[in-house]
Amino acid sequence: MKKRFISIFIIFLIIPTVLSAANPSELEQQIERVRRERETLVEEQKKLQTELEEINKESQTLGSAVKSLDATKKKLAKDISITQSKITSTGLLIQSLENAMGEKEKQIITHRTAIASAILALSEYDTNPLILQILASVRLSDLWRDGSQLAGLNARLEEEINALRETRKILDQEKAEKEKIKKEQLNLRGQLSGQKSVVEENQKAKAKLLAETKNKEVEYQRLIQANMARQKESEADLYRLERELRITLDPSLFPEPKRGILTWPLDNVYITGHFGRSDCGIYGGADCFHNGTDFRASMGTPVRSMLSGVIEGTGNTDNQKACYSYGRWILVKHDNGLTSIYAHLSASLVQKGQRVTEGQVIGYSGGVPGANGSGYSKGQHLHVGLFASQGVEIRQFTTSIGCKQVFVPIAKGRDAYLDPLAYLPVL
Repeated sequence: MKKRFISIFIIFLIIPTVLSAANPSELEQQIERVRRERETLVEEQKKLQTELEEINKESQTLGSAVKSLDATKKKLAKDISITQSKITSTGLLIQSLENAMGEKEKQIITHRTAIASAILALSEYDTNPLILQILASVRLSDLWRDGSQLAGLNARLEEEINALRETRKILDQEKAEKEKIKKEQLNLRGQLSGQKSVVEENQKAKAKLLAETKNKEVEYQRLIQANMARQKESEADLYRLERELRITLDPSLFPEPKRGILTWPLDNVYITGHFGRSDCGIYGGADCFHNGTDFRASMGTPVRSMLSGVIEGTGNTDNQKACYSYGRWILVKHDNGLTSIYAHLSASLVQKGQRVTEGQVIGYSGGVPGANGSGYSKGQHLHVGLFASQGVEIRQFTTSIGCKQVFVPIAKGRDAYLDPLAYLPVL
């Protein structure tokens, strides 16, 4: 009886290995099909992006602005399709991992059952006195055969324990991978929500633009000039407050300028405005000061955090009528004493206190004149600013002429502004 049990048990131990081989599943075929479809969408998206860039190179006229909004709408629709495809893919990957984890858990149960049975068999064999084993055997050779098989079973037991450990290790890795993919899917769902809100803003922007200009070029140019005048008022207000708040910075609390400390906030980089002074007459002559770097970016372009950090705050100065400042903004406090701001956004994906990683999509660019969140922008772009963290705070702009009700990041003196390009990679 014991010999029969041992033989059956050894076969039982071998079964999991035999069952492990499997052909490519229908799930894997679905993943591959979705991937191929997404490649097609990406190619179409690239063509639309090229078309949009060409339109945005045209002179700023009402016709080109409307054409740009229409092209942006088409591209956003393609962006949404690609994001939805990514969500489908990650959902299938999660399902595939869950299937694999289910198999691993079954293997663990099988291994544990096999180990328990082996230990029981060895225990029973070892507890019988040798004289009883000899008397119970029909032939002496059976005794030696049983003993040999149990010795082999002991070796197999050690192998099974090692296999159990390895299976557990693989299962832990698959669980970690699953959690990572689930987190990615949550980010994708957030992006999808943001992209859909940009589409709504795009439609509102076009309707508002046509309503305010009465579809006339002269009215559009008048709108642009009014935006620029409000920009001067807003920056003059800011300049006065910065002089009042001026502090002496401790240079040991933030890094010296070095290229590559930050990463680019956009996938495609084209600089349209530099940091610093120029003779533009905003403060009466040569006192003009641009407190950041501008990048060409059509409405709905993903904006990425330039470094990991914590969202210090978000806001939208357009929430107060006649306040034409940053528009929709995000402020990120980094771990190295630097703080970055992203402005004129069409959508924000983050909340105050949220931890973000380097390269994470935190919002979408905007800047369409008159659109909610654009602030004083006169065209589609992204404004990026950089501060020494010790020299910036979010406060209500009570001393402003037109922005008394809004909260906005304010530098404690001009020295608190840093040139983003001094910390970004070399182009």
